[in-house]
Amino acid sequence: MIGFEHGFSEMEGTVEVAFRWCDSGAGRIASYVNSWRTAAGGTHELGFRDGLAAALTACARERRVLTPSDPDFSPMGLGVGLSAVVLVKLDRPELEGATRDRLGNAPVRACVAEAVREHVSVWLRADPVRAAAVLARIPTAVRH
Repeated sequence: MIGFEHGFSEMEGTVEVAFRWCDSGAGRIASYVNSWRTAAGGTHELGFRDGLAAALTACARERRVLTPSDPDFSPMGLGVGLSAVVLVKLDRPELEGATRDRLGNAPVRACVAEAVREHVSVWLRADPVRAAAVLARIPTAVRH
């Protein structure tokens, strides 16, 4: 299990993330803004996926699971067995959609991606056995 909190002035708030991989095939990402469920996701969920894909791709290249010419892992294909909660606390959330269930704050995506990439990269380097297990879960089909 990985969990962290990170603050950013660029998005005028903080991000909290907790996640783990399970043996079940289905994955689930639950996202929230100021404790409000964002069932349609939004920039915070996209940032989580972007950061996770970047960290796993970098780790796979370092371990030579991917060659320099192989495509990066797709952010949308890494959810197999992944359970995650992504919460952002914002001074001025921009909720979109008819039921206001999607976050639209543009700076949030890059901030969440940076935090996830940074923390997951450290975690993967600190535990090579778990890193190998996580990389083994990723099917070739999730590459672009």
